[in-house]
Amino acid sequence: AGSLLGTLQIEERFAPPRDWTREMFKTQEEAHPGVAAYLSAGGVALAGPIEWMGDGSALQLDGNWHTPIETRAEFTRRGWRRIAGFQTRNPIHRAHEYVLRTTLEVTDGLLLHPLVGETRPEDLPADLRLRCYQVLLDNYLPSSRILFSVLPAWMRYAGPREAVLHALVRKNFGCTHFIVGRDHAGVGNYYGPFDAHRLLESLAGDGLGIQPLFFGEVYYCRRCGSLASERSCGHGPEERLTLSGTEVRRRLREGLPLPVEFTRPEVAAVLAEAFRPKKEVTHG
Repeated sequence: AGSLLGTLQIEERFAPPRDWTREMFKTQEEAHPGVAAYLSAGGVALAGPIEWMGDGSALQLDGNWHTPIETRAEFTRRGWRRIAGFQTRNPIHRAHEYVLRTTLEVTDGLLLHPLVGETRPEDLPADLRLRCYQVLLDNYLPSSRILFSVLPAWMRYAGPREAVLHALVRKNFGCTHFIVGRDHAGVGNYYGPFDAHRLLESLAGDGLGIQPLFFGEVYYCRRCGSLASERSCGHGPEERLTLSGTEVRRRLREGLPLPVEFTRPEVAAVLAEAFRPKKEVTHG
């Protein structure tokens, strides 16, 4: 038998309309992973108050998971008043690090809050991503100003509307600010790179309760010799080093090194080990 994690007091039972996908995902194409998941989830939805029973051991997250009550208490203990939340589903690289460092310059602390629930098959597994975050924390970032906690939730790939959800979740965990990157929670070409920025900006003064911090594309500029963005760098695309997730996976599969300008050597080593072909065991 499974462990009891919580209860749902059913107050409403209804059939979710199929055309809700038009508003949630701005598309009804079943090629969109969020649309596909919604349409395959079943024809009945239940709603009502949820009570959490308070035991997270069944989630098997090795102590990396903290409830909103726990994160708020820790922020108070550390004396933080301006706290930024960072959502990510990808292995951390130098562009992420740039965003984190920039945010730490203007806040008291940071909730590093990677999502560890269900993602697309081509996304790297959660345990591998967590190891990447940990080596960065161990070697480069100020641990006294970062609270590392995982978020056991799944991706909807709903772009702007999911960015609002991500912001509200971090508000519940006690954050006062939320980092919004380029094409936040996007997939394919369904959303514009700054659609999430525009939606959150339109809501920020209307009771959202958390202040978004907007970042554009961050890249390594060969001319500047540093990480930068269009806001801080005057050079064109020909000087930029950027690698797509597809290109990163290709390099790892083929045993090719990742540039130090793209990722820290310690992170690259974790990724390379995970992608190294397993030796076959022969029996004589």
